Amino acid sequence: MAILVNERTQVVVQGITGGEGAFHTRQMVAYGTKVVAGVTPGKGGTSLDGIPVYDSVAEAAEAHRLDASVLFVPAAFAPDALLEAADAGIPLLVCITEGIALHAMLRTYPLLRAYPVRLIGPNCPGLISPGKAKLGVIPPAAFTPGPVGILSRSGTLTYEIASHLSASGIGQSTVVGIGGDPIIGSTFTDLLPLFEDDPETEVIVLVGEIGGSAEEEAAAYLAHKGTKPVVAYIAGFSAPPGKRMGHAGAIVTGSEGTAQAKAERLEKAGIPVARTPGEVARLVREALR
Repeated sequence: MAILVNERTQVVVQGITGGEGAFHTRQMVAYGTKVVAGVTPGKGGTSLDGIPVYDSVAEAAEAHRLDASVLFVPAAFAPDALLEAADAGIPLLVCITEGIALHAMLRTYPLLRAYPVRLIGPNCPGLISPGKAKLGVIPPAAFTPGPVGILSRSGTLTYEIASHLSASGIGQSTVVGIGGDPIIGSTFTDLLPLFEDDPETEVIVLVGEIGGSAEEEAAAYLAHKGTKPVVAYIAGFSAPPGKRMGHAGAIVTGSEGTAQAKAERLEKAGIPVARTPGEVARLVREALR
């Protein structure tokens, strides 16, 4: 089954005619994703490789069944673009855009919650169900179909860990990069129930990093409601306190949010925590036995 996306998912790309939008649309189509429409205000009536472009999401939704939108919209316009897609009734929004102002998301996120939509991101690589479809910028070469679901706060670590798994003969069911901003649409605890309900997923891998409390919240959830084996990896064991490391959300204050503190919470919940990306494959193989 996979979660969120499969070979039947019909996709609109907001910002399809921009450099990144056009490039990654072609990559998604080449992988087999059904991109049926694009949106760029002022470019309605044109097309990209035969994909029709509309001036608004509402116009695209009138002409096509749209299951998901992938947003490559500049940061200043991305909040309005998210609301436009939600207003058009699209149930899954995948926001690749990075650099959205925190105060803009603070205003936008409560408005989005009034709609029956799920937001992945912003500042995320997207998601992939290997062999079926991908939404976003995830490079598919590292991924193979299989029984491991991955939820990750880090794009590049996701690719590295999936590569280790694939090289060990262990494929993935669905891989979701949830984003590295302080305010994101879907957290670990929002998405873990989907993997719990997915018959194709036998083991779940959490890829965390310093800062915030997402991993601690996941540990609390899994301790009481988890039914499938989980393996974790936390980036940043050597990160100095008070320094932002890569992502806007990856900042530690005092002892809160450190890799060590997160690992202790996860291990207390019975979840083994790898100390290197390569160790994840060994722990997953043990969990699959």
